Amino acid sequence: MNYIPQILFAIILLAGIGYFASNIKKLVRNIKLGQAIDRTDNKSQRWANMARIALGQQKMVVRPIAGFLHVIVYVGFIIINIEVLEIIIDGLFGTHRVFASLGSVYNFLIGSFEILAFLVIVSVTIFWIRRNVIKLKRFFYSEMRGWPKSDGNIILYFEVVLMLLFLTMNGADYTLQLAGAAHYTQAGAFPISQLFVPLFENFSESTLIIIERAAWWLHITGILIFLNYLYFSKHLHILLAFPNTWFANLNPKGQFDNLESVTNEVKLMMDPDADPFAMPEEGEVEDVPEKFGASDVTDLNWVQLLNAYTCTECGRCTSECPASQTGKKLSPRKIMMDTRDRLEEVGKNMDANKGVFVDDGKQLLNNYITPEELWACTTCNACVEACPVSISPLSIIMDMRRYLVMEQSAAPMELNNMMGNVENNGAPWPYNQMDRLNWKNE
Repeated sequence: MNYIPQILFAIILLAGIGYFASNIKKLVRNIKLGQAIDRTDNKSQRWANMARIALGQQKMVVRPIAGFLHVIVYVGFIIINIEVLEIIIDGLFGTHRVFASLGSVYNFLIGSFEILAFLVIVSVTIFWIRRNVIKLKRFFYSEMRGWPKSDGNIILYFEVVLMLLFLTMNGADYTLQLAGAAHYTQAGAFPISQLFVPLFENFSESTLIIIERAAWWLHITGILIFLNYLYFSKHLHILLAFPNTWFANLNPKGQFDNLESVTNEVKLMMDPDADPFAMPEEGEVEDVPEKFGASDVTDLNWVQLLNAYTCTECGRCTSECPASQTGKKLSPRKIMMDTRDRLEEVGKNMDANKGVFVDDGKQLLNNYITPEELWACTTCNACVEACPVSISPLSIIMDMRRYLVMEQSAAPMELNNMMGNVENNGAPWPYNQMDRLNWKNE
């Protein structure tokens, strides 16, 4: 017996899975560069959120047309790839349609896969038209030039090619079944690929076998290439949407975290019996962070870094952002893309220096994200509400603002005036407490 095809298949399979695993290892390492944060409370609600938002696509269908098409592609692609299990078994053991013994159940599955494959092709074609013919505005912001724009189209071509290979494989297989070819026992239902039979009827049996085998090999190899392409693509969200929605912030929107060190300082200032000049008691360590806020990716928490890798670049956040709509420089999508790009840069730096980061003279603030972008944000949470996978660009914006104010005293003049008034007058307006009635005219 010739075992060369099985050996070759095993090598391709191991190489594909091995490379994917090595990239996932880098991904996990990069995310762990973030600061610690506990997001394990309310587990039941977290599981419900993941099931509803990541699996159930609840926030996608808020925009019905795009949402419905996305559900078709998502469900179709996931379910069709159930057949990959059969392909792997056949590839490793030299069998052909090993699950054919399931009979009518197998016929139903293959038939369903084919209908879904056709619907995926139709949906992806519409997505391509929206991007390249209709040219929806949110796909053409400045951050979507170059690779992000190409990536959006590459993934669509990938999906169409994989579905066509699947249907071509089945069409040639079905034609061989009708011809009574050896090893091609009748199994499966082919509502779509049977339409290919007229194209194949003039081919010899040997040519049909070559077509079927070529489509089979290209299909599984394409799936492995697609799997490894995910790490370099915005479509990494296919995998990360699930943990991202599970670890999402459950606090009410608009509720921000407080720095314990600052809270303690305020309490000390408000305590009439406290000595502000007292030194900490022996053995007592003041809870003062090394840095207030964030100027680089390692200052952000690990969930924020997970957010950056999960970003789908769909632009719903930016299209809903009032600052962006009124011509401000801010794009919440760019905030996430910049965070991911800087994190990747830090990761590559570590790869080149044996796992140790060597200062490259850059940081997320200024080199990627400008103060102008940060201060354009109105903190309205529209971007957080719009995101289909529970990403929070606002949390990154606020942490970087915190750094500008508390570390660099670099707040805009209007904000500095307001904070000075609060400190001196107990209110944002420039009147002392004896002139409260003057406030009504402001």
